[in-house]
Amino acid sequence: METESVNPLGSEPVGKLMLKFAVPSIIAMLVGALYNIVDQLFIGQAVGTNGNAATNIAFPLTTMCISLALMFGVGGASCYNLSLGRGDKQKAPFFVGNSFTMLLVCGAVLCVFTEVLLDPLLIFFGSPAEVLPYAQEYVRITAFGFPFLILTTGGGHLLRADGSPGMTMFCSIIGAVINTGLDALFVFVFNWGMSGAAWATIIGQFISACVVIWYIFFRFHTTRLKGEHFVPHGRIIAKTASIGLASFINQIAIMAVQVTINNLLKYYGGQSVYGESVPLAASGIVMKVNQIVFSFSIGLGQGSQPIESFNYGARRYPRVKKALLLASGTSVGISLIAFVFFQTMPRQILSLFGTGSEEYFTFGENFFRIFLFLVPLVSLQPVVSTFFTSIGKPIKGVILSLSRQILLFLPLSVILPMFFGIDGIVFAGPVSDLISTTLTVIMALAEISSMNRQQESPQT
Repeated sequence: METESVNPLGSEPVGKLMLKFAVPSIIAMLVGALYNIVDQLFIGQAVGTNGNAATNIAFPLTTMCISLALMFGVGGASCYNLSLGRGDKQKAPFFVGNSFTMLLVCGAVLCVFTEVLLDPLLIFFGSPAEVLPYAQEYVRITAFGFPFLILTTGGGHLLRADGSPGMTMFCSIIGAVINTGLDALFVFVFNWGMSGAAWATIIGQFISACVVIWYIFFRFHTTRLKGEHFVPHGRIIAKTASIGLASFINQIAIMAVQVTINNLLKYYGGQSVYGESVPLAASGIVMKVNQIVFSFSIGLGQGSQPIESFNYGARRYPRVKKALLLASGTSVGISLIAFVFFQTMPRQILSLFGTGSEEYFTFGENFFRIFLFLVPLVSLQPVVSTFFTSIGKPIKGVILSLSRQILLFLPLSVILPMFFGIDGIVFAGPVSDLISTTLTVIMALAEISSMNRQQESPQT
């Protein structure tokens, strides 16, 4: 019980802890989302519609990086906090060290894989012929930044688990500031186009990764990290991966959706007045703008993770429930504000990313208004999915991730266009969101009831 008495996760007010952990997490997630949006803004202005479409084609690779980062970052952080909550200080640091090692290994492997299979990957992702050269130019460079992106994203969770959410935020901010400044210099001043945006991105990612490395080796303080903690252990890696599996599958599901939608938009767009490239460019912008909204939801979920993990391990269930409900309510409130902007100002948002034909704006406006119609409801899912991971029940998080992306949206996005053409893809979004949100609420309420029963029963 010594750990419980001295660790603020078990003693400070939950609202205060949420501010401490969630705000930096949200800022870190926002900055991560802005990485791609900043590139899109500069590329849209300097290159045009094909450039915007190229970044959309490349985006599944970024999602793959995030999926690997979250599997070992969220998994390692959750296992670490759960171990501390149970008083197991000897085992806890192995989760941090092994996660750090796996983040580096995954980044290197994915970089090599992408460089070797670049053209087949981009074609598989749905690149039209006129967009392919832009995508090749961009990804051939950004692939070298995959190890830095994975380490920064995953390592941020380890820093947060150490009680340093501000450092996680700093890592993201410094990279984003450098990326933005170099984007302006490389794209507009040097006229490097797609290559300039790509080089700006990986330089920013490299600086952020250096900060993570420095903190892990020299500033980690809740436990002392030694060389032995970084040596891979099968059981530690397996446990970490199993806890982070929900976050990993959620991102893989998102990637599968991205690839499928890109190919469907290319196919049905070619049969419509829009053509192949316009739907890809417009939908890519809408998805990335929506990422800003989901950054709040994901950040709230990640910010509540240390609170939920520690207190669940310590059987302090009222604090777990309070963190979950506070994160959920805040997520819905923020998403309602975004909903208003998406419904009333879609053309103005699209205009920020450069000019286009009237067909481009028409499709983009419809995509904003219809596809994101239930964004306030679906914002609950990342919060609840992270909650299940935080309390050591990743399978339930996996079920939520699969329900929305794989079991509902993918089949609907394939079936509905057969009857409604490209509009069927647009309407597949809100239909799947409604069903998956219902499941999310049911599973969350069931878990709360389970904690209530455990609270009333004596500890075994």
